[in-house]
Amino acid sequence: MQAPSTAANSAFRSKFEDLLARAPAGTMRHHDFVRVPSNQKPWLDTGIDLAAGETVTTIGVGQTFLTGTPLSFDADFQLWYRVGADGEAFRGTRATNSFTVESPGRLYVASYFPGEWSTRSGDLATPDEAYDGVTGDLDLLILRWQGEPLDGLKRLAVLGDVDDLLALEVDRLLNPVLPPKGWEYLWFIGPAETYRSCRTDKHDRAICCHSDNNAALLIKDAVLPLKPNTRLRWSWRMDKLPSRTREDNLITHDYLSIAVEFDNGQDITYYWSSELPVGTGFRCPIPTWTARETHVVARSGLEGLGQWFDEERDVCRDYGEKIGGPLPAKIVRVWLIAVSLFQHTEGKCQYADISFVTNDGVVPVL
Repeated sequence: MQAPSTAANSAFRSKFEDLLARAPAGTMRHHDFVRVPSNQKPWLDTGIDLAAGETVTTIGVGQTFLTGTPLSFDADFQLWYRVGADGEAFRGTRATNSFTVESPGRLYVASYFPGEWSTRSGDLATPDEAYDGVTGDLDLLILRWQGEPLDGLKRLAVLGDVDDLLALEVDRLLNPVLPPKGWEYLWFIGPAETYRSCRTDKHDRAICCHSDNNAALLIKDAVLPLKPNTRLRWSWRMDKLPSRTREDNLITHDYLSIAVEFDNGQDITYYWSSELPVGTGFRCPIPTWTARETHVVARSGLEGLGQWFDEERDVCRDYGEKIGGPLPAKIVRVWLIAVSLFQHTEGKCQYADISFVTNDGVVPVL
């Protein structure tokens, strides 16, 4: 008897094979199915050579399971790509993605977690042995079009769909969710559709966050000296917490936060906990982040959800109390973090009026 994920992956392939067999002439150059074992160290050579200018759509299914835990990770977060052995690693924001090949080369694919990239070409920052602790398979359909992906997807969709995956990519292409101006997603976690600029009943300029079974880290440069009495000030409205239990262990580490990064690579991230007391501090339970990230509970509990609150934290004092050691010379960035990946949950919030307040004045961020 097949495991559920294996059976689902097989159905994915058979349904698409039936659909593609009926594709109108001139729609595609070629299509390929590739299986990516979750426990294989990146990168898997697909054997597919892509030419400059080719248009490609990828559609992935399947899950990666972390042995000894209830954790699983879906294809939209796991599947990464690069063209050429030294090409830049990239992924889409959904289980579907489309791109145009810039430079010719072999297509490589990878299952990401529990790994982490150390370079933009996809060298690992984690030991190879990390992949011994996962199981599962990801199945991938690679569509190489004769024309533009949107045209090809629409022509196929007239004939049918498989689990709404064609419609998913058509929607992504027609309705892209762009990050707020001046902000970008942290490259080695990848892009997302989590954050967007918005207006609220109280703020003309705000950032709305909707995290739905994913992880995203949005960053903006904000360089200033770290001196005594340097404070981070912000307003937020937490509408839905992604965890209903304490977030200081790996399997329940879903949260929404605002963070400060320092020039020594450390960061402090302030978040609203479901139940940990205000002032609680702990190192990140994700193994690749433990050495660099410290969490501090700025607000706690379900009371106050849906209401705006103004917050202020003395960053210099928090660094000394929660991290310790020599103070870094500078603050370098502000982050917004959303994680709902571990419990496959949903989180919603809004941010506004982000700034640093120092003895020399105010440094606005948003």
